Amino acid sequence: MADEEIIQRYSGLARQALEGERVTDCGPQAFADGGFGTAGYDDLAGLPDGALLASLGCGNPVAVAELRAGETVLDLGSGGGIDVLLSARRVGPYGKAYGLDASAEMVELARRNTAQAGVMNVEFLHGTIEQVPLPGQSVDVVISNCVINLSDDKAAVLAEAFRVLRPGGRLGISDVVTDGQADPVRQAAAEQRIGCAAGALSMDAYRALLAAAGFMQVAITLTAGHGDGVHSAIVQAAKPAIGPGLEIRPMRAADAAQVLAIYQAGLDTGQASFETVAPSWEGFDAGKLPHLRYVAVDTETGEVVGWVAASPVSSRPVYAGVVEHSVYVHPGCQAHGIGRSLLTAFIAAAEDAGVWTIQSGIFPGNAASLSLHQALGFRVVGIRERIGRHHGIWRDVILVERRSDSAGR
Repeated sequence: MADEEIIQRYSGLARQALEGERVTDCGPQAFADGGFGTAGYDDLAGLPDGALLASLGCGNPVAVAELRAGETVLDLGSGGGIDVLLSARRVGPYGKAYGLDASAEMVELARRNTAQAGVMNVEFLHGTIEQVPLPGQSVDVVISNCVINLSDDKAAVLAEAFRVLRPGGRLGISDVVTDGQADPVRQAAAEQRIGCAAGALSMDAYRALLAAAGFMQVAITLTAGHGDGVHSAIVQAAKPAIGPGLEIRPMRAADAAQVLAIYQAGLDTGQASFETVAPSWEGFDAGKLPHLRYVAVDTETGEVVGWVAASPVSSRPVYAGVVEHSVYVHPGCQAHGIGRSLLTAFIAAAEDAGVWTIQSGIFPGNAASLSLHQALGFRVVGIRERIGRHHGIWRDVILVERRSDSAGR
């Protein structure tokens, strides 16, 4: 179903709700049996009837978003506003809850429900979830309830969610997923039976899109089965944390010049690597894994101030979960915790990717790097004595590694 068709469909449902009717976007029996609507909530006291009548979700994202007092939360596809109103309760008078919906009628309905509830810390926006009308790093939590599966451009939706979240921000959404590669026949059967399943991604595809957007600590928990491999699920993830004015995001080809300049500056110290000249971007790109590459950027200028990336240690399948990493910080930005934030984010992303061992070699003279790695759970495996010549001098290398607590066990 095209986006415009979806908007028209939900606008019609909003008009029904405005007239006091209970609405469903699936067959009524499937809606009830599948736990859609208000079935997943246990804290609805005091909410206006209009919000309850127009509840079309497939779960309760507010219950898993761990909202705290004073936070700002955004609901993507807010419909009649039930999750926004519940969020407003959780964040309290010093917090704020935004709702965003592409249907003007749904926004009207939500605003009416908010007025009836007498809630002040709420604002509803008219717009699409693929182009969120809020500035970057403006919210602490993004929630959504059975809406992202309806989008034709889910990558754009998740990229926008990542953009508007502050560093360390959280994603907590309910959605419909499939338990494997979607079979067209099974998918069609599910969509015909419970129209809410339209556009559902497989769990693996969902994880891949979240990682591509920059999210980490991804968890997908199935909550209800609807047959034909279709399930309601809670999807949780986080944006990497870093200090004010900075952001950690996936590395892009457009970052090449700045990444290589920081690389060269690190090599010039004589304490980073046996290499003395940074490779070309083509060489860098070929030597690093296509995923597990991140940069720290100044959000005001867009300048790259540090990066982290991984290389495979072997092409043999048995070593598929073993990587060697490198982390470099701009010489003018050191001692600000950037390296620690990058390495912390890298470890989280590696866990998501199923990596069971991260390793690296550190010159004994690089005490700061050794201290950082040990603080983040790396252990010294041993010392390779006089392993190579660097500027004509034989040098030792300390081997460090970090073993995953979950992957590979």
